[in-house]
Amino acid sequence: MRDRLNLTLPVEMITRISELSERKKISRSAIVEAAVASFLSPDAADRREAAFTRRMDRLSRQAQRIERDLGVTAETLALFVRFWLTITPPLPGDAQAAAQIKGRERFEGFVETLGKRLQKGQSFLREIPDDIAGRLRDDHDESLQEDR
Repeated sequence: MRDRLNLTLPVEMITRISELSERKKISRSAIVEAAVASFLSPDAADRREAAFTRRMDRLSRQAQRIERDLGVTAETLALFVRFWLTITPPLPGDAQAAAQIKGRERFEGFVETLGKRLQKGQSFLREIPDDIAGRLRDDHDESLQEDR
């Protein structure tokens, strides 16, 4: 049993339905019926929900990584600044010009190295867990040797 339904759609959508109808050699009603059936299908809703959930989970993990990386970056910068301010003695006035020149050279080298690492996709933050794991292994191996 079939019942008639009159509806209005945007002109662009009707154009797309008509073009698909001509290409596939099926009626516009059949296309609209298939689209509505797909939309109403509980399987389609479940698939959409599952896809949405996967996407949200992925975004949550990305946000957690960004938060972790930002924390590591902030802590690294804070420790460096504290260390630098603690150990760097004040310079006498006659040595400041030479120190500024040397500082510019070092900064240019830093920026060049940073640029190369970024181009290669290398990340200091990704190396930290490997460095820590390596140190823990080395410390463990040393303690084993001391026990002998």
